Amino acid sequence: MITRRSALMTALSLAPALAASRAWAAPAASAPDDNVLSTESVLRDPEIPVAGNPDGDITIVEYSDFRCSYCKKVHPDLMRVVQEDGKVRMVFKDWPIFGGISVDAAKMVLASKYQGKYLEAHNALIRTSSKLTESGIGEILGAGGVDVARATKDLETNRAAIEATLARNDAQAKAFGFQGTPAFIIGRFRVPGVLDVAMFKQAIKDARAAAQKK
Repeated sequence: MITRRSALMTALSLAPALAASRAWAAPAASAPDDNVLSTESVLRDPEIPVAGNPDGDITIVEYSDFRCSYCKKVHPDLMRVVQEDGKVRMVFKDWPIFGGISVDAAKMVLASKYQGKYLEAHNALIRTSSKLTESGIGEILGAGGVDVARATKDLETNRAAIEATLARNDAQAKAFGFQGTPAFIIGRFRVPGVLDVAMFKQAIKDARAAAQKK
């Protein structure tokens, strides 16, 4: 587990992802998959609804797994910072690295967007303390206000698009060198590991300062 000091030093010392990573250079190839690491694909994937302030000046992207205990631990602090700041675009990217039920959960959450319940679905699963099971996913989503029957149908109808979204998320996270969840892009910085409120605030401050220098 990453320590408070090491996580903060990572946030402060890593080269800006958008400026320094060659993978983020404007892609020259024309195939859609070749654009997976473009700035727009990472920060503004049209298939993923935005939380926080859609017009915010800084974007935080979180790569997470619904069975990741550290993701669940960091979520309250992250959302507190997003709410208190008021100018952060928040993008949750499902990265089901534990496979199995994690993949099923991620697909159902993405399917919930077709009924306008993506964030409700995400919050329901990331906040639960229950062990996720195939039947339990539906129960938790239903309690969170999701029409599970519709989500199941929407998953079948839009399976290709949903699986493509998960593939993009996976490609991006691996390209950034992330080894596990949670992992973040904060502005133009790669930040792996667990952060607390103070660390999130510092990383956001540094991301804004870096943006102003360009």
